[in-house]
Amino acid sequence: MPWLLLGLYAIHEPKPGVGALLGAILYGAAFTYFSYTTLYALEAGIPDYAALWTDLGVVYTFHGGLMVAGGLLFGGSVLRAGWLPRYAVLLFLAGIVLNLVLALAPSPDILQTAGSLLRNLGLMGMGHAILFGRQYPP
Repeated sequence: MPWLLLGLYAIHEPKPGVGALLGAILYGAAFTYFSYTTLYALEAGIPDYAALWTDLGVVYTFHGGLMVAGGLLFGGSVLRAGWLPRYAVLLFLAGIVLNLVLALAPSPDILQTAGSLLRNLGLMGMGHAILFGRQYPP
């Protein structure tokens, strides 16, 4: 999953631009780190998200910023290129923005799943369009 956007970029014709490539790389790097945090939490016996953030705070937050920046760069570039369905890219972007808003506003951690749901529905829509040949030329 971490490098999914790089795969979407690789098969995108015409290429949506350097912003999409940079976004895919940033997003992939962030999610590679988040995969590590899961393993770290399991190995260290971290009981909850608050404890994990206490241990990893600045680095975790930095990678969260990379995920947001990378996702927005990728989504914006792909949206402008018009190759993938608009609804799917907008769902992906809405999920990223919702995750950012919920991270900055005092809200229960469980609400982050709403942003993840939107983001993942968008990725599923992009994948569906690719698998079934529904390309949307500009």
